[in-house]
Amino acid sequence: MQYKLLATFDNYIPAHIAMGCLKESDIECWLKDENTVTINPVWGNAVGGIKLMVDEGQFDAARNILYELNKEYQEKHACTRCGSSNIQLVSSPRQTSNILTALTSFFLGSYAVASHKVYHCFDCGHEYDKVPDRDSSFN
Repeated sequence: MQYKLLATFDNYIPAHIAMGCLKESDIECWLKDENTVTINPVWGNAVGGIKLMVDEGQFDAARNILYELNKEYQEKHACTRCGSSNIQLVSSPRQTSNILTALTSFFLGSYAVASHKVYHCFDCGHEYDKVPDRDSSFN
């Protein structure tokens, strides 16, 4: 059986959620490099993150399932400024804490502390810490 890379994750929780959804639909899949990234997150970028590997024969069906899962999540949440569902959780380079963490780890040679993550709207550029439900009022 040949396996093909379907998606990558920087955290084991969304990786397991995606794998669980695929296994629920009887799709053969597994997580590559999960232990390495979970035990030592600093190596995450070096190994390419946690890789969701899927049987080549079921690749198209698996891709459609993950697409629908992501689409369903985005439809339930909206940007607090413009109401768009084109949002994603990203590391924010604009946060002072991220800059201080990078400088501290550079000078002290220690491991970097987890960066500050925010929800970013790709339509209006607004960033915020907590994603509201679609039913919430906009600012």
